[in-house]
Amino acid sequence: MKYSELFHSIQGEGTLVGVPSVFFRTSFCNLRCIWCDTPYTSWEPEDRDIAVEEAFERIASYGCRHVVITGGEPFIQARELAGLCGLLDEGGYHTTVETNATVFAPVRAQLISMSPKLANSNPTSDRRALAMHEPHRYAPDVIRAFAARHACQVKFVVCEPSDMDEIDAIVRECELAPSSVVLMPEGRTPDETRTRTAWLAEACVERGYRLSPRLHIDIWGTKRGV
Repeated sequence: MKYSELFHSIQGEGTLVGVPSVFFRTSFCNLRCIWCDTPYTSWEPEDRDIAVEEAFERIASYGCRHVVITGGEPFIQARELAGLCGLLDEGGYHTTVETNATVFAPVRAQLISMSPKLANSNPTSDRRALAMHEPHRYAPDVIRAFAARHACQVKFVVCEPSDMDEIDAIVRECELAPSSVVLMPEGRTPDETRTRTAWLAEACVERGYRLSPRLHIDIWGTKRGV
C-alpha cells in the first residue's frame, strides 16, 4: 500500500473535531486541487510502501480507538483500503475514510467523509493539471452511492461567498441532508481561515449546514505529522 505518513494527533475538522485519532495518509491522488495542503500526496507524491497488516499493527500500537484514513485519495487503492478497513473493523476501531468522492468502492468504515471539489479547486494556470482535474472533480453518482450505504459527512472547502451557489446545487442534485453538510474555510494560516469564518457562519445558519473549524491549522499551521 502506498502511503506518505502515519501519526497520532487530533481530528482538526468535521463532525469529530477534537477527537484524538491515528491518521494514516495514503499517497497519490486522481485530482490536482490548486489549494491542496498535502501536495506531497498529489502534485509531487511520495512513494513509500507498507503491507496492509503492518499498517494495521502500527496503527494499533498507538492504543487509540479512532482512526482516520486520508490522502491523497484512499479509494484509488481500493483493494488495500478494503483490507485495512476490514482489519480495523474486526479490531473494534472507529474508522473514518476521507475521500474526494470521485471513486466508489465498498469498505467497512464507520464514517465516510466526502469532500467534493468545487470550481475554486481548479488549477487554471496549469493546462495539463486542469485537464486531469476539472472534468472529474465532481461525481454525483459516487456521492449518492456513499450516502446510500454509509454514515457520511460532506465537507466543502469554501473560498468566496459565490461558492455557496455551487454547494447548494450539489446538495439539491445529490439529495443530501443539510445536517450532513459541513463548510470549512479555505486557508493555510489561521489569519486566512479566520477572515472567511464570519460569513460562513451566517451561510450555515441560513441553510442548516454545519460550520467546521480547522483546528490543525490554528494550532500547527502547515506543519506535517500533526
